[in-house]
Amino acid sequence: MMQSISCTPIQARRFLLYKQGLLGEHRFEGKKGVIDYVRQAGCIQFDPIDVCGKNAELVLQSRVKGFQKQTLYNLLYEDRKLLDYFDKNLSIMLTEDWPYFSRIRKENTDSGRSYNEVNQVAEEIKYLIKESGPVSSKDIDYNETVKWYWSDTRLSRAALETLYFRGDLIIHHKNGSMKYYDLAENCIPSELLNTPDPYQDDFDHMKWRVLRRIGSVGLLWNKSSDAWLGLNLKAPEREKIFEALLNEGKIAEVSVEGLKDKLYCLTEDIKSFEHVMQEESIKRCEFIAPLDNMMWDRKLIKALFDFNYKWEIYTPEPNREYGYYVLPILYGDTFIGRIEMVNDQKNSILQVKNMWFEPNAGHAKGLWDEYRNTIERFAEFHDCKKIQYDE
Repeated sequence: MMQSISCTPIQARRFLLYKQGLLGEHRFEGKKGVIDYVRQAGCIQFDPIDVCGKNAELVLQSRVKGFQKQTLYNLLYEDRKLLDYFDKNLSIMLTEDWPYFSRIRKENTDSGRSYNEVNQVAEEIKYLIKESGPVSSKDIDYNETVKWYWSDTRLSRAALETLYFRGDLIIHHKNGSMKYYDLAENCIPSELLNTPDPYQDDFDHMKWRVLRRIGSVGLLWNKSSDAWLGLNLKAPEREKIFEALLNEGKIAEVSVEGLKDKLYCLTEDIKSFEHVMQEESIKRCEFIAPLDNMMWDRKLIKALFDFNYKWEIYTPEPNREYGYYVLPILYGDTFIGRIEMVNDQKNSILQVKNMWFEPNAGHAKGLWDEYRNTIERFAEFHDCKKIQYDE
């Protein structure tokens, strides 16, 4: 039976923020909080660019009380509770989700760039790792240049990354941006490695992935969106999946006053909707990551929050409206502006380069104390001893 909810825009955005752990008191804390959030979100998008923190770190610092960068590293490369792999592009997910992505691994086993060249050296690389331990591309002398996804590259890099795509290897650890690979069997429990894909049917598998994306954002609509990146879904197939999920009672239809398109949430989240409709929460100020789960559909953010955000990192400098790496500023249930910061690691200084506020944002009660506290907390997150405000 199809379930439905009607709400105001304010209620919709408060639900979205509550679901994301960004409204009221922190619901996630410490190492357990990181695991709990990733389990709820399904995945966090990874991006290696580090201006004021990598994207995954920024996602977690805004939600998990007391989060430290080392906590994420430990969960990935020591505890092995988390795993780098592909979900929404390159992502961080729970290691226990390994069986659900066997289709992606098989696709990369059956085809790929420089397929023949990689296959010629694959077994030799695996044998080398078995005998000598984790390796990086600089440890392997395959200097032949081959075709690769972004640009031509050395065969050593292409082969390691392909074996990683196939699931033969995983990232054992990182030294800065350098990745070291190990055999998957050395790092992932055998019961997980040997668990078959829970969905033998392609349609059921894609339903699971759509459901996962809806839960990851909190609210989504059945229309083209960057939230579906990596799924290769065409509109007719997406329509069938939404219809099936509604009929199975796994998602609920959300009608937002003044919004033409229907939104959808997980039926298990209806109680959270009821919670935010009835209770007020303390206001928090947070800096939001550019590729934050909540920001995956920026047209939806515009519709619900009347906030237009564009990540301008790939925009030529003369055409930028704001800056190279700019974070949205959230206060309570409102985006009040943007901030550009640089973590000067060498000198332990957090540089606040620029701030842009939305009209009338400066009049919000309690804003300035919260804003200052958030900058100080952000500096502490980066182990910065000083905050420098540029003119």
